[in-house]
Amino acid sequence: MARRTKKAGPAGSLGPRYGVKIRRRIREVLQEKSRWHVCPRCRHPSVKRVSTGIWRCRRCDYTFAGGAYRPVVTTSISRQVSRRAAEEDVVVPEGVEE
Repeated sequence: MARRTKKAGPAGSLGPRYGVKIRRRIREVLQEKSRWHVCPRCRHPSVKRVSTGIWRCRRCDYTFAGGAYRPVVTTSISRQVSRRAAEEDVVVPEGVEE
């Protein structure tokens, strides 16, 4: 038999609209949102999302604020200083005190 394609998952409700890339991103976000996460207090994988940004551990009943789709907010865009800018000395004009 021929190999079947991957299931659309939660993004299957979108049908053929919006393009493959967008539907893949939506699928990843929705799967991440609905899976069990590790509790920061009891370290048990029993945290579920209550509503946007509110997460609750079903084992120890710990409720906390987090991200909209993940309990721990991680920024994917980090500000990085180029190596050249970090190595250069800041030149202060004469007569100006720091």
